[in-house]
Amino acid sequence: MSEAVFPDDEWERAVPAPRQSDLLSRAAEALVAFGSIGTVVIHRGRLVFGVGAIDEKVLIRSVRKSMLSSLVGIEVERGSIRLDATMEELGMDDVQGLTIAERQATVRHLLQARSGIYHPALAESKAMTEAKPPRGSQAPGSGWHYNNWDFNALGTIYEQATGRSVYDGVMIDIASRIGMQDFELSDGSYMRGPESKHPAYHMHMTARDLARFGWLYLNGGNWAGVQVVPGEWVRDSVAAHSFNGEAGYGYMWWTTGHNGEAQNRRPSKYREFLPPFRYFAHGAYGQMIAVMPESKIVIANVAHSIDRSREQMEKLWEAVSGIMESVIRFDGGS
Repeated sequence: MSEAVFPDDEWERAVPAPRQSDLLSRAAEALVAFGSIGTVVIHRGRLVFGVGAIDEKVLIRSVRKSMLSSLVGIEVERGSIRLDATMEELGMDDVQGLTIAERQATVRHLLQARSGIYHPALAESKAMTEAKPPRGSQAPGSGWHYNNWDFNALGTIYEQATGRSVYDGVMIDIASRIGMQDFELSDGSYMRGPESKHPAYHMHMTARDLARFGWLYLNGGNWAGVQVVPGEWVRDSVAAHSFNGEAGYGYMWWTTGHNGEAQNRRPSKYREFLPPFRYFAHGAYGQMIAVMPESKIVIANVAHSIDRSREQMEKLWEAVSGIMESVIRFDGGS
């Protein structure tokens, strides 16, 4: 097994074989049709594909949650955050108040989107608000529901535990340690409102910076010999703690599970070249970090925040499939 390769100021570029180039060209066309702004593909630590404005900062939407997950993991190891700490112990509350049962939800439940706290939350789409179960319908830990209250409250918990902002945490503990080229503190902005005390911690990032974050996770939280995020935390984060019939969910990462047990089994022409174990940081409208550990591939994509038809949405997966085929068929994927 070859030693992992990490970038310095820039990613080292790989030179695709001619047949790979043809597949990658078709993938680039699909990304244009989808409406991507910038896409970066890293294979074995080298840039094999960079298309569009890979240095343009874009609102990464829910990819922010996977970023926060890494920060929480760092603080768990430092001892400033306990996974079994309850909302009651932490003094967490909200505009409408939390019930006695809701106050028993733990930090771990929030990470897993299993808190059962269905209080109004910020940065929810209309569909998310309409799909939210009634308050009190699920006890903490008893069921999964993708819930912005959990994710936003974790930002508050992190800031109370550390005394610094989420953005300071990203800069100090992630961006500066893995050499992100573009992220600045001014790229973070809170979304506040009357619905909740807990703001959404939005971020703007570039595709090439997201690729570094994905490569950090593919390497178990290690960057060039330095353990940036605890390895055990990375493994737990991308394990499937829940499965909704379509996808698995870890600690604010979407995942198939380490053994591929948590994935949609319906036939798909786009899945042929995907490994059984893969995980994703997903944001609305095509913001994405896809990590394929077995194949040593990271795909980072940022895109225009526009509504798309089903056919347009499929263009993103057509591109991912083509990228994976270019590696698996012509490079062995190892």
